[in-house]
Order: sequence, then structure tokens, then C-alpha cells
Amino acid sequence: MPLVSVHELLEKASEERYAVGAFNANNMEIVQAILEAAELENSPVIMQASQGAIKYAGLEFITGMVKIAAESSPVPVALHLDHGTDFDQVVRCIRSGFTAVMYDGSKLPLEENIAYTKKVLDMARPIGVSVEAELGKIGGTEDNVSVSERDALFTDPEEARYFVEQTGVDCLAIAIGTAHGQYKGEPKLDFERLAQIKSLVDIPLVLHGSSGVPDEAVQKAIQMGICKVNIDTNIREAFVGEMRKVIANNPDEIDPRKILGPARKAAVEIIRKKIRVFGSAGKA
Repeated sequence: MPLVSVHELLEKASEERYAVGAFNANNMEIVQAILEAAELENSPVIMQASQGAIKYAGLEFITGMVKIAAESSPVPVALHLDHGTDFDQVVRCIRSGFTAVMYDGSKLPLEENIAYTKKVLDMARPIGVSVEAELGKIGGTEDNVSVSERDALFTDPEEARYFVEQTGVDCLAIAIGTAHGQYKGEPKLDFERLAQIKSLVDIPLVLHGSSGVPDEAVQKAIQMGICKVNIDTNIREAFVGEMRKVIANNPDEIDPRKILGPARKAAVEIIRKKIRVFGSAGKA
């Protein structure tokens, strides 16, 4: 089927209390793995590309691969820009055929973030493209961060209410204790903060940096209002880990298909597991 918007997927997820997985697609094999996992689990899915992935693979290749995947599939697929910090990049993705974009102005002053987000919405909404924004800073994993320092990075509930009122954005990524990359310890989510934000904001909420968060914590967050969960690192770990095994066991192998094929299968399995954790299996 044709690509769908993230808004369409999250509206249903919000009503039925599950989350849709947003999986980062960096190459053809991972695009194939995401689609195969979604079809096997009969789940809606979001394929997302970061600015780094676009730089690596090329905007036309990323868009083309995901469009072909979606058109050949019976499950709903959205194509989303992950962490678009450059306004011009957001524009290019919309023109290329992305059905959703994230404008990440979380490092900007609040009013500047609002202004840029509204500019993106003015361009995206008339053509049915969903827009995600972010409040709070979801950085890389760090040790030895004090409670007060962590709180300073987290999303302020009142700021979230004001931001949503001023922009009318489709969904909001919030910082409640997750981080991008590999965790050095077990992340502790601030569920009280999540509850406060949800009580003030009536739109789907997004959890970034979810690789490595215990399944039970993710599921609790979903029951409290998280409707989109981003996963990248766990896919990379499974994919590259399997490649390393194949090469170690077959050091003379020169056929990339025999290395990347097993890696793709490993990615399928981790994505299927995440889909079941998120509760979206059978929701296509």
C-alpha cells in the first residue's frame, strides 16, 4: 500500500494503548528486515532515516527503498525523518516524499523552537505530512550525572503544555530519562514526569533512545501515553554482531550476501521482539 502518515498510525495507537515502533533504516538490508518483521507480526511500522543515514545512503535511495517496500506490503508503513535539526533538510525530505518529519529544535530557546516548528507545520500540514517536535535534551549516555543535572535536561511539563498549545504539533518527543546509544547502566524513567506531561498534553508522546530500556519500563510508559518508540542501537547491535560471527567463522568469505543475509535475519528477530513488546502485533 502507499506510504501513510505517522499521525494516522499514532491516532489508532493512542486509542488502543499500544505504541508503533519507529526503526532506523540505514541500508537496504535493514529496510527489508523492518518490513519482514512488520509483516510477520502483522504490525504497522515507521521506517525512519536520520540525517546521518541520508548522508550515507542518499535521500533518493532512502526514499526509493522505503516507497518500494511499502507499495509491496499489506501492512501500513510510514517514512519519517528522525531528528531533523536543519530546516532545509526537513524541506528536502518533505519534497522527496517523506510522510512525516521531526523538526528537532530542542537545543534552541523555547520561543525559537516554537517559531521553527510552526514554519514546518505550515509547510507540512496542507499536504498531509505529520510533524514531530522535541522538548528536553535526549543526549548520549553518560555516567556520573547528578540528579539536578539530569532534571535540567528533562522535559518540563508546563513547557510541554505551552509548546503544544502554541504549535499544534502532531506528536511530541519528551526527555524522561532515556538516552541515545548504548547504556552503561540500566536507565531509570521518570514516570511521574511522564504522568504530569500526559495530564497537560493531549497528543501522542514519543520515547527516543529506547534501545536498552527494560521491556517492562517501556510497556509501562506505553500505558501512560507513549505511542511511538524509537529503536536504532538494538538493530545495529544485532546486525553487526551477526556479521562479526559470520566473518569469524568464515574468514575467507568474500560474498557480501552471505555476510549481510544472516545479519538481516538477526535484525528481523530483534525487530519482531520489539513489536511484540510495544503491543502493535496484529494491529495492521
